[in-house]
Amino acid sequence: MPAGHGTGRSGPPRPGAEALPVGVEEEFFLFDPRTGRTIPRAAGVLDAVRDPDRVQREFAACQVETASSPHTDLGELQRELVRLRSELSGAARRAGCRLTACGSAPFENSATGATVTDIPRYLRIARAYGAIARGEKCCGCHVHVEVPDREEAVQVCNHLRPWFPTLLALTANSPFTAGRDSGYASWRTIAWGRWPTVGPPPLLDSAADYRATVDALVRSGVILDEAMVYWLARPSHHLPTVEVRVADVCATAEETVAYAAIVRALVTTVLHDIRSGVPAPRPVEALLEGAHWRAARDGLEGQGVDPFTGAPVPAWRLVDELMARIGPALAAAGDLPMVTERLFLLRCLGSGAARQRAVYGQRSNLQDVVAWMGRQTAPVTVCDLPLLTSQGDFSVI
Repeated sequence: MPAGHGTGRSGPPRPGAEALPVGVEEEFFLFDPRTGRTIPRAAGVLDAVRDPDRVQREFAACQVETASSPHTDLGELQRELVRLRSELSGAARRAGCRLTACGSAPFENSATGATVTDIPRYLRIARAYGAIARGEKCCGCHVHVEVPDREEAVQVCNHLRPWFPTLLALTANSPFTAGRDSGYASWRTIAWGRWPTVGPPPLLDSAADYRATVDALVRSGVILDEAMVYWLARPSHHLPTVEVRVADVCATAEETVAYAAIVRALVTTVLHDIRSGVPAPRPVEALLEGAHWRAARDGLEGQGVDPFTGAPVPAWRLVDELMARIGPALAAAGDLPMVTERLFLLRCLGSGAARQRAVYGQRSNLQDVVAWMGRQTAPVTVCDLPLLTSQGDFSVI
């Protein structure tokens, strides 16, 4: 656990153990290529998609979402994510807009809002939640890991809780809002936190406890249906999975795959603990919430918070502790070299938020940042990340 807290685990996952199937949902913005502002063209983009089976509309008409197939081989997952991003990017160009992977829209704010997609459920949510629903829209990345036993799925969510801030820091990719730097690495986390049920899931005893809690939230009118359980991890309401909902959408497909590998390894590790009788860790709730806020503010480039003691800890130290915790599971799945390489690149190049800020620091123009992010959304390798030359043009590392 963070800052040296013991785990009580009885041993690592054995090498060669079958990897759990994992799938990914990615949400994207559609931007006007001339202004860098969101544009409500999701319907036109979906009409232009040649293979629409894995693409769908989102809450706002300026957003689209992809949903991958489940994979045990993360090389296959990467190929699918690259294909989906490339197909959507091409469809967006044909519809006169730009597909972009970022957690918040740099020019939008809670006053400007965005058009809600004309789907009955979304319109009902818009009426019920007022200014929250009309306000800023956010794009996240949700990782589904197969855990078909509902009792185990609830316990997995309990065991994951102390690691949510570290997962957020790794994926922070939304520093800008309302035309300026928000001061946060993940402004999406702050804006999204206005909705009810957003945050770490409560500690729940069983699947029956989960069911009773969700039913009570629906009966109370706090949420309209089970799909509005927006906890950072939850048993999926329609799939035999645990759905981890912490991350901003990642800048590149390669970062998404590395993040999915980390989440899968963490779920594999805590499943081993659960089956060995290790109880769920119990960080102080206020400190866990504070650690999540600090991860949203600082991302990888600053301080994290130990959710057990409240001590400030460099964010990268928490990442190192996470890697020590899940290293055996990553190795057993064959993912350790890939994840190690991606983390090295993050250390060298910075998080998604830091890279956006670096481009803005050289250009001082958010429209250029939006254009740059669009170019990061579809490339095949993370080594395609651009640097600015002395002439101000983009070059490839």
